[in-house]
Amino acid sequence: MRESWRWFGPNDPVTINDIRQTGATDIVSALHAVPSGEIWPIEEIQEHQTLIEHSEPDLASLKWSVVESIPVHEDIKLARPGHQAYIDNWIASMENLAQCGIKTICYNFMPVIDWTRTDLNFRLPSGVYSLRFDQKKFAAFDLYILQRENADTDYTNEEIEEARQAYEAMSEVEREGLTQNIIAGLPGKMTDSYSLNNFRSMLSNYKDVGHETLRKNLFAFLSQVLPRAEALGVKLAIHPDDPPRDMLGLPRIICTPVDLERLFKALPSPANGITLCVGTYGSHPDNDLPSMAKQFGPRIHFSHLRGVSRDPKEQRSFYEANHLDSDIDMIQVIKELLNEEARREQTDSQSGAIYIRPDHGHQMMDDIGKPVNPGYSGIGRLKGLAEIRGVIRALSSQKIEVLS
Repeated sequence: MRESWRWFGPNDPVTINDIRQTGATDIVSALHAVPSGEIWPIEEIQEHQTLIEHSEPDLASLKWSVVESIPVHEDIKLARPGHQAYIDNWIASMENLAQCGIKTICYNFMPVIDWTRTDLNFRLPSGVYSLRFDQKKFAAFDLYILQRENADTDYTNEEIEEARQAYEAMSEVEREGLTQNIIAGLPGKMTDSYSLNNFRSMLSNYKDVGHETLRKNLFAFLSQVLPRAEALGVKLAIHPDDPPRDMLGLPRIICTPVDLERLFKALPSPANGITLCVGTYGSHPDNDLPSMAKQFGPRIHFSHLRGVSRDPKEQRSFYEANHLDSDIDMIQVIKELLNEEARREQTDSQSGAIYIRPDHGHQMMDDIGKPVNPGYSGIGRLKGLAEIRGVIRALSSQKIEVLS
């Protein structure tokens, strides 16, 4: 496997020299300053590439290998008139990246909002801070802050009462913080930030868009992108919806193995692959991650090896756990990924190594109190990478049996 690390650019508190010290060899990054829907110019790609790959002669080199992500414009998801221009721009960005030698692209098709958490500093018993999704707080936002039209039809009477109590227990500052966490953008989020009124307006655009319509629009987008990706040798790796379920009246269509089976049946192109985000898929209680790693092994081009712990009393609530200490059998997941790599080697597959990275590390030790991107502090991710690396080394020292 190729150990990678996400870097948000020159303003990231974790510097390229910091990343070099972790032992990671590859960088996952993006041109966050380019507005959604616009072409990523070759000159800007090369400039960013130089920031990553230029180093002093006696230092280990790093390589920008994975893009996370090229944003998919909302007009594409809605198939609005004129959206073809945005598809053309997306393809042009992919072509420019490929020309620069960057050929693994993670992307998502989540409408309006990207990955969502209610708490960015959830204190665990060890004293570290984690990201958390609290279903009661989220319902309180939906029902009493956003006041989404017909939101009450998505909740039981008991859930509405629990949300009301959660809302009333919050101070005004806490309500504003919750709102910012959900709609104003998290690090790595590739959608725009919204005001509350703009957010309501964006949600209203999907009033008549259901799962089948959104899926049709995804397939239409990919039907144009995949042939060009194949010709360029680019691997596309769709990221699951996070959390993997419908939210705020919005349909979510990349949540379960069934969703992936539909995707690959409709579009069997070898360029059509996935990002196995273990934590995201794992926050859906019905998803068996080792089984998914085995089933979709040939389609896995990239993996986020993090885990979550779900609330036993409310399975929709979870916090980001230690990488090896969660509801997910991470060791078995890693074993399945190693099996897949061994299979590729034996069959002389062009798929090659799987890029992996630690994800959503805890804020801990000297990083507590420092400016950090929530979920992307240095020490917490280094701890996660060290744990993952240990599992890989231990399993690799054994004879890995390639599973049929």
